[in-house]
Amino acid sequence: MTDRRPWVLRMTWRDLCFMHWPVPPALLSPTLPRGVDLDTRGGHAWLGVVPFTMTGVAPRFAPDVPGVSAFPELNLRTYVTAGGVPGVWFYSLDAAQPLAVRLARALFHLPYFDARMWASREQGVTRYASVRTHPGAAPARFAGAYRPVGDPVPAPPGSLEDWLTHRLFLYSADRAGRVYRGRIHHAAWPLRRAEAVIRENTLADALGVSLAGEPHLLHAETLDVRAEWTQRVR
Repeated sequence: MTDRRPWVLRMTWRDLCFMHWPVPPALLSPTLPRGVDLDTRGGHAWLGVVPFTMTGVAPRFAPDVPGVSAFPELNLRTYVTAGGVPGVWFYSLDAAQPLAVRLARALFHLPYFDARMWASREQGVTRYASVRTHPGAAPARFAGAYRPVGDPVPAPPGSLEDWLTHRLFLYSADRAGRVYRGRIHHAAWPLRRAEAVIRENTLADALGVSLAGEPHLLHAETLDVRAEWTQRVR
């Protein structure tokens, strides 16, 4: 896709950790709406748990708003294609900012949920915890710590690191099952390897998936992002 629309939302993602587990495709394919196909790598689907902090979240031409423009966010995601265009499918996005949750659900059809969240960083180690509190939503909890290690990691085209992270489109669906696609814009990910200790992780329980074993880990310090409106995929 080459068409570009003006971006409408800006944000900065900070202290982000990609935690990915390979999953049998048969477990995830039935969870996707019609028109969205699971993207696989090496015969596996991949489920990602991604904790980070958002700052500078605001509409285009609007200033930051104290108490609204910065908050922790935690998402559960997999990778898909629709109409041949690869992107991200979010199963959940937990956030500690009620207004952001409601706007994202209404305007972008994304499955955002209210949560109580804690994030701190000291001596390079991020400690992160989340408990979903959204009325009527499946319970979900996460607690762990992570840190970047080593030198920057190149992610050349065709590498697993590139496949997992270089996704410039997101997909969502409304209650009627209509699928939407949104484009995001950012520079190359500043990736490093990471170490993590995960003490609790029930984000995938609602899918009937247990995220056991050691995940594939990557860390990114800071990334400025611009997002477009989502558009109906026909």
